Amino acid sequence: MLPIAIGADDAAFDFKDKVVDYLISKGLEIVDYSSDKQPKNKLYPDVANAVACAIKQGSHERGILICGTGIGVAISANKVPGIKAAQCHDTFSAERARKSNNAQIITLGARVIGIELAKKIIQTWLESEFEGGGSIQKVERINYYDKLYSKE
Repeated sequence: MLPIAIGADDAAFDFKDKVVDYLISKGLEIVDYSSDKQPKNKLYPDVANAVACAIKQGSHERGILICGTGIGVAISANKVPGIKAAQCHDTFSAERARKSNNAQIITLGARVIGIELAKKIIQTWLESEFEGGGSIQKVERINYYDKLYSKE
């Protein structure tokens, strides 16, 4: 597995550090795109864009983005054509994000969920793979609209 991209803004640095420790304890490699790791203080849209672009370019298969609510980073990452970022606050949504929607990125809200739940959400998402089946046509339609409205 390629390294997992992770990114957080200033509302989530401590939370992100705990997530990184958890992922490393599972033997996973991490690349941190957080604004505290950048030469300039970047806003969460910049962090989300960096993670989404790195996934699109093939440096990573999956990424985790964290801000106060998980909303802003989800909106920002989804602006990158070809990227599907899903906000997850429970294990069911994390599983479906991957199995039904083939989401490469999950987003979490550091001010919304606790770290133990975040670990369960991440583990569920990492263990899930796209199932295809009836979801294939839906994901293909998402991709169709993505290409239709992208500038590429």
